[in-house]
Amino acid sequence: MGIRTRRMRAHSKTHFVGFGLAGVLGFIALLCVTLALSLGAVVSTWLEDLPDYTSADAFLVAEPTRVYDADGNEIVAYYLQNRRSVTLDQVSDYVIRGTIDTEDKRFYQHNGVDPEGIARAAVGQVFGGGEQGGGSTITQQLVRWTVLSDEQFENSLRRKVREAYIAIQMEKTYTKEQILNMYLNTIFYGNGAYGIEAAAITYFNKSAADLTLNEAATLVGIPNSPTYYDPFVNYENCKNRRDLVLSRMLEAGDISQEEYDATVAEEIPLNPGQLTDSESAYPYFTDYVRNLLLQDFSSDTIAQGGLKVYTTLEPQKQQAAEQACSERMAAGGNPDVSAALVSIDNSNGHIVAMVGGQNYGNDTEAGQSVINLATSSHQTGSSFKAVVLLAALEDGMSPTVRIDCQATLQVTPTWAPSNIENIDYGIISLARATAVSSNTGYVQVAEAIGMDKIADMAARLGIDSQIEPVLSSALGTSELTVVEMCEAFSTIASGGVHRNAVAITRIEDRNGNVVYEHEDDPEEVVDSAIVQDATEILETVITEGSATNLRNYFTADQPVAGKTGTADNYSNLWFCGFTPQLTTAVWVGCPASGSARVYYGGTTGTNATTSIPIWGTYMSAALEGEPRGEFPTSDHEAEYKSNDSWTFIGTSASVNTEGWYEEPVETTEDQETTEQPQTDANTNPNEPNTPTITPGDNTQTPPADTTPTPTPDPGTDTEPDPEPTEPVNPTPGGGETTPPEGTTQ
Repeated sequence: MGIRTRRMRAHSKTHFVGFGLAGVLGFIALLCVTLALSLGAVVSTWLEDLPDYTSADAFLVAEPTRVYDADGNEIVAYYLQNRRSVTLDQVSDYVIRGTIDTEDKRFYQHNGVDPEGIARAAVGQVFGGGEQGGGSTITQQLVRWTVLSDEQFENSLRRKVREAYIAIQMEKTYTKEQILNMYLNTIFYGNGAYGIEAAAITYFNKSAADLTLNEAATLVGIPNSPTYYDPFVNYENCKNRRDLVLSRMLEAGDISQEEYDATVAEEIPLNPGQLTDSESAYPYFTDYVRNLLLQDFSSDTIAQGGLKVYTTLEPQKQQAAEQACSERMAAGGNPDVSAALVSIDNSNGHIVAMVGGQNYGNDTEAGQSVINLATSSHQTGSSFKAVVLLAALEDGMSPTVRIDCQATLQVTPTWAPSNIENIDYGIISLARATAVSSNTGYVQVAEAIGMDKIADMAARLGIDSQIEPVLSSALGTSELTVVEMCEAFSTIASGGVHRNAVAITRIEDRNGNVVYEHEDDPEEVVDSAIVQDATEILETVITEGSATNLRNYFTADQPVAGKTGTADNYSNLWFCGFTPQLTTAVWVGCPASGSARVYYGGTTGTNATTSIPIWGTYMSAALEGEPRGEFPTSDHEAEYKSNDSWTFIGTSASVNTEGWYEEPVETTEDQETTEQPQTDANTNPNEPNTPTITPGDNTQTPPADTTPTPTPDPGTDTEPDPEPTEPVNPTPGGGETTPPEGTTQ
């Protein structure tokens, strides 16, 4: 019994020991399965909200939008990251081999994730022994910088799992060469350079295809820590890193011992290049282009979409415009005064030059500004009379119609516009009233035809801004941009054919596909015969009117026409004019205070000392070497309601709301003219087309032409400098006076 009992006890003990071991092993197995399932569930959750990685667009890198002038020269790049993409055949072999040897030597063996590389990196970190390379493959790094860019600085297992998964999927879609190419165009090389091409220019002022072994090894080493290995700041760190790259290339057999020895003995041949960036040489124009792009593209697309934008800017004309404005402003000695200029090619509407100021920048204390004065609104003064002239001619008013251009005209109890220096020009033709820029005459013209017709004419010529329906608008109190005025005058120069002012001719996407191309769409908006007569009248502004000193800039046979403009208190000075080839509008004023008087050279500035010299200097340079050309002519004559030189408007004839024209009354030589009816003395000056005009002598007989003999033209110098003397009769611009309440002049 004892022996049997002992045996049974021994057997029982053995049984229970065996059962316990099996249980433990089973528990461990169950735990492993449970952990695996749990981990799988967690990983599955991590992979649920992955960004799109299946389309090619997912791996597109941010690339600047580049802007080119009319000659194809790059003038600016809009970007968040300065990057220039290239293909592998445009990259030095030293860069390609050095990158693989340093960053991922098993690049061609793994499927996106390299377990051996991970193990090697772990051993290196635990046991030391020098830098053994990172655990992330080139494919993983590319995923981190593109698809998972929002998570790239997140040091978590979740991010690493997501990165590894996408890398494996990516290797199923793209070739190794495609992945390497994307990587080299994506990686950050410091100092604002993204991609190998931008880096080559930044550090060595050359293309990536032309990099030497020394230069290539230097660049390959920088991305590991762009700040620590910055050769401009930490030269020795960068040089040591370069030598490490060279040693990796030597170990891989990609360079010889002789190449290694020779290169490590060399200094890094830094030669910083200038990457084109948003600091353009023509910042006002390129800002204008950016604003145009924002009408059709998002700011992200402009900064990162890699668009190519081809513009109308002609560099030689732009430089001539910049020089003409800056030199004239510098000569005036007043930093508060600035000039703006816009020049348009009449044949196609292209903006060939734009000056928006003289001191671009954000330092307001230094007088800098980013406000484009060419696209800002300013009162136009008498330059707007060209629009009124066209509206009057179209309404049937002959250039020979007579107007009593008295010194002052009491329109309302609170508004009595007067001519410059209160000159009484007497009864003169519409053509002559334009040449001398008579304010009293043009107020009567505007009243006679109606401000609605003037506003309509302005819109057809290309002026989008609102023209206030008050008589003072005929004298230029509405605020318009230099671009608008230039476009309007270009329509006149083109014989009444309107073209929108154009700055962009073509836009391509990053793949070279044309997404926009400008199509010339000319439209005749004013009868050519009327425009021809208006042009001939505007030519007299230069030959015998308010811009006679402009003749010093051109030969006598050069066709030139235009109109001066001076807003109240000499606060806005204009000259808008054209030749057969070009139309240019120039504005001079005080940007900080739009109503401040312009002081130039210690005295009140005039068009003779500011806008006209700028216009003449620029246009003579812009037209140098070009054929003279002729203004467009019409194949028919304009038809007016009366060409009778005895037809009057204003204080010398009956004016009514039905229209300015009345059939002439049969009279004998000594008969008196029809009496002018009184108008309502209480008319609201701001109500459209209903001014009160104090009648003149209504019993006079039609006089002989009382057009005063022009004051001898000043400035008889044959050269533009020294500056032509200011004209005496009248001062350039027409000298508008006090407007009605509620408006400014």
